[in-house]
Amino acid sequence: MPSEPLSQKEIEDRLRELPGWAFEDDRILRTYRVATHRAASALVAHIAVVQDELNHHSDLTLGYDTVRLAVNSHDAGGRVTENDFALAERVEALALAPAHGAS
Repeated sequence: MPSEPLSQKEIEDRLRELPGWAFEDDRILRTYRVATHRAASALVAHIAVVQDELNHHSDLTLGYDTVRLAVNSHDAGGRVTENDFALAERVEALALAPAHGAS
């Protein structure tokens, strides 16, 4: 069953709970900065595990010392759904944990 898209107000309300995340081009997105390229690579690998666990995947971009996620739900016509926020919350907790120390 397809996910239900969230309204603009619901998206804005949910983003207040996720500092650093933004809404742009029908996606929620965030860029994390870490200390090294190796740290960024490790964060990407851990995010991939979370995405597989949730069976919900973002566009994930690895930079030298950055990791960028952009996510929406294809089964909702490319709109933002609760599934996108569930992924964002899990990634946020993972990225900010001492093991990754992202900002």
